[in-house]
Amino acid sequence: MRSNATIAVIIPLFNEQQVLPALISRMSGIDADEVMIVDGGSSDGSLALLKESGIDWISAEAGRARQMNAGAALCLSDILLFVHADTLIDSSHLQSIRKMMENDVFVGGRFDVALSGNHPAFRMIAWFINARSRLTGISTGDQCQFVRRSLFEKLDGFPELPLMEDVAFSKLLKREGKIACLKQKVITSSRRWQQNGILKTVLLMWEIRLLYWLGRPAEKLAQIYRAAR
Repeated sequence: MRSNATIAVIIPLFNEQQVLPALISRMSGIDADEVMIVDGGSSDGSLALLKESGIDWISAEAGRARQMNAGAALCLSDILLFVHADTLIDSSHLQSIRKMMENDVFVGGRFDVALSGNHPAFRMIAWFINARSRLTGISTGDQCQFVRRSLFEKLDGFPELPLMEDVAFSKLLKREGKIACLKQKVITSSRRWQQNGILKTVLLMWEIRLLYWLGRPAEKLAQIYRAAR
């Protein structure tokens, strides 16, 4: 792929009024060819901020997979980059993607992740996330997954699951070719660990991942996740 490949940044959004002003500011200055925010029915004032932002955005049926698929369907760029609203990226991350994806052996990839917050446990959690991902080739949405648009369309996008859609897509992507595991870090919010407790959240995520690998339906996993929050 040519070095000047175009990149679309797609961000699913739901009730993120608190982080949205900073997100809009970052995306207004990022070196992306397209930025598409996809709201899933926010009721907290996010829509008013989007309407005033000048950023391209749409509304879609709620659900992260559906929202990301809806956004991707409107983008024409060579590479699709999916970013959570509370994850920090800048133009240097896009430059790294362009450089890595010059090599046609890579079908997509992800970044290493760092967690915001000062608790020492966050560094350990991030280390395990990155090590596991590098070992297995499987990534999560917090790691800012990216993929060639042509392949994304071939795979029919993210499986429309209520939970674990990122892991399910990562598994599909891995079957298609080599995954780029970029060591450059993106910073994602540690708020779910802070709000629900570090140990409780870690155990919950392990439980959900184990049940997923054992074949538990995503609908059941979503119920477990909601009940524990």
